[in-house]
Amino acid sequence: MSNSTTLQYSWLAKFFHWFTLLLLIAQIPMGFILVRLDFSDLRITIENVHVIVGISIFYITLFRLIYKFFSKSPKLIPGAFFGQNLIAKLNHFALYAALLTITTSGILKKLFNGEKLNFFIFKLRIKDNFDLADQFYNVHVISNYTLIILISLHIFAVLFHQIFLKENILKRMTK
Repeated sequence: MSNSTTLQYSWLAKFFHWFTLLLLIAQIPMGFILVRLDFSDLRITIENVHVIVGISIFYITLFRLIYKFFSKSPKLIPGAFFGQNLIAKLNHFALYAALLTITTSGILKKLFNGEKLNFFIFKLRIKDNFDLADQFYNVHVISNYTLIILISLHIFAVLFHQIFLKENILKRMTK
């Protein structure tokens, strides 16, 4: 674990960050592809992969939050402008909230559609409720766009620090 005086994230925090990113690079386009496909074997295959990746992101996010609770994040770079810490914390909180919302709503949409889900350690099926399934689908779509916006803001912040403030904050997550 890292301590409060380090300027870099721990290897485990870096793993969670970059592995989540890799999964999202696959997951988000899969979602956009799914909504354009008619019912077919290809759609079923892509949807099954989408569900497995989504449940994996759910677990990784939970493990990441548990780890974050018991470890310290690096301090901000000295000379950070007023409110920067608050903005960073709000964006990180929103990213975690969006990840949990998108995965949970996707899970609930599938379950309320009457489908059985494999959570790797157990399987679950509940009574169908198509009205709730539709509502959770809407939450899933909205949280997806929210996540894309938050990721974009996160990347923009890194670029802003790198280009305009001449602070190499990316090294905290890469070295």
